[in-house]
Amino acid sequence: MPPKRSASTSIGAPSKRRGIASAATRRVGVAIKDDPSSNENLKQEFIALFSDTQYKHGISNSHLKNIFKGRYSNLPLILNDFIKESRLTMSKVGNELYYNFVDQELASRFAGLDVSARMVYQLIEKSGNKGIWTKEIRIQSNIQQQALNKIFKKLEDRRLIKPIKAITAKAKKLYMLYDLQPAKELTGGPWYSDLEFDHEFVSELRTFVLLCVKKMNGGKGVTLKEIGNKMKEANVSRVQLNFSEVQQLIQTLAFDYMIEQNGMNINGDALFVAARNSSSCCDFKWWEVLDDDFHFRDMRFEDGVVLTKHEPHHHTAS
Repeated sequence: MPPKRSASTSIGAPSKRRGIASAATRRVGVAIKDDPSSNENLKQEFIALFSDTQYKHGISNSHLKNIFKGRYSNLPLILNDFIKESRLTMSKVGNELYYNFVDQELASRFAGLDVSARMVYQLIEKSGNKGIWTKEIRIQSNIQQQALNKIFKKLEDRRLIKPIKAITAKAKKLYMLYDLQPAKELTGGPWYSDLEFDHEFVSELRTFVLLCVKKMNGGKGVTLKEIGNKMKEANVSRVQLNFSEVQQLIQTLAFDYMIEQNGMNINGDALFVAARNSSSCCDFKWWEVLDDDFHFRDMRFEDGVVLTKHEPHHHTAS
């Protein structure tokens, strides 16, 4: 007969198993205790990523996997918490998912927005400073116009978006993010006021530029940079003009034969002077520009200047 199991053996074995289970529980307990700290470190590392300019417009999910590697499996829980707190926005470019971090103040404006409102916001966000037409939002979001109007109102009230109009289509409405400045293609830049070309403003600036050309450096020539700096110093413009915009003013004066380029300075910068007076007529008769077959021909003047046939002639006196 098989030997009977003694009481001590019967009791002793479970005791050993309980000891093993107890040690495992302690190890799990330590891991659980360490989790908040490790998750907090991961959370702070994730936030810190967005201070890097390369992630200014978001970071892709595949990039997060590459950065955090083995720790990536702990990240979804943190991402979900941020999404619930409206601290994180998601967008899709192709098949790639992108995340963008939202500061606390902006997050408070997102609180309570439903999925449709967030979708509309993301469509407007993607358009940047060029804006997006309301019709395009309706097509891309597939939201009915009545519901869309309510979403626009809600986002406008929270100062998340703003409506704008373009000089090319004044009757239509675009939307862009509240804190962005519209692109010059929409507003017309400094030359427009309330979507209308400001003739008086441009005329005043042209007059000032012409005075700079005539008065500065004794009228012997002034550079684009010198004109721009003088305009800034005199505070003649209601908006700050960059050198490209000052150059546009100079070009309009050149097209009107009021100023002209006269060589360059030692730095290679073009010098502009007042244009010389134009004579009212040229010293030749109309039949002198005709060939024997009555077709126009080129004209060569004593100073060597050649006026080709059909070329507009602006004769300048020396």
